[in-house]
Amino acid sequence: MSSSSSQSFVSRSVIKKVFAKLQREGDGAVVRRGISRSEQKLLDPFLMLDEFSVSPPAGFPDHPHRGFETVTYVLEGGITHQDFKGHKGTIYAGDVQWMTAGRGIIHSEMPEEEVNKGLQLWINLSSSEKMIEPNYQELSSSDIPKAEQNGVEVKVIAGESMGIQSPVYTRTPTMFLDFILHPGAQFHQNVPESWNAFAYVLESGEGGAVFGSSNSSPVSAHNVVVFGQGNDGVSVWNKSSSKKLRFVLIAGEPIGEPVVQYGPFVMNTQAEIDMTIEDYHYSKNGFEMAKYWKSQ
Repeated sequence: MSSSSSQSFVSRSVIKKVFAKLQREGDGAVVRRGISRSEQKLLDPFLMLDEFSVSPPAGFPDHPHRGFETVTYVLEGGITHQDFKGHKGTIYAGDVQWMTAGRGIIHSEMPEEEVNKGLQLWINLSSSEKMIEPNYQELSSSDIPKAEQNGVEVKVIAGESMGIQSPVYTRTPTMFLDFILHPGAQFHQNVPESWNAFAYVLESGEGGAVFGSSNSSPVSAHNVVVFGQGNDGVSVWNKSSSKKLRFVLIAGEPIGEPVVQYGPFVMNTQAEIDMTIEDYHYSKNGFEMAKYWKSQ
């Protein structure tokens, strides 16, 4: 909906703000963790959001996953990925890799250039899909649909906005939108009523990022904004007079199942986690290649 018609919509309200603090991750990489376990219940199906910054020789060397999907969106530089099934490639600024770990993947994610920044989102899978075969969807920047109106630009990584739709298939129904609002612009984005939704602010001028209602307090960069459920969607204003506002809006259909997480393994019960640790340790049930493979 354009900014001019947004007045007729009732926006979800902001129920929580979380500043993403810096922490070390992988081998010498630095991340801002925006969603962690304390937000998981509010934000089912989302498990984690990291804004990462990594320069060689640091990176994310060989590590496993099971039971969920990872979405890597590069903002600057490039990330080279390789896994134990022979999949290898580099994604650069504006590109997306949507990886379904399913029953098991072991991979590395290493920086390609001097400065490499991006977002990684972990999306849970329902119990019926946790043990499916691993899969990838990779989109170059030119594959991602874009639209613009009234000082608002959007890249539609998943879901739909401004009448355009992403080609990405989301097993857990998901919306992932990258917005730029120029100074003074406003926008209302529809979100299905039952879905959980949050925004993550990447760039904002002083007093710029206002969500929910036009008189709510502005949000600075590196904050997660959690929205309550219900209503038509999310309204946002850029109240900065000189700087653009850039944020991602992410929403998804809740799975409503128990979440038991042990590092890079996410299952429904402790027994399934114990089994996963055993599978990984003994290279079986999806981790067969673990004993033969190392990234190059």
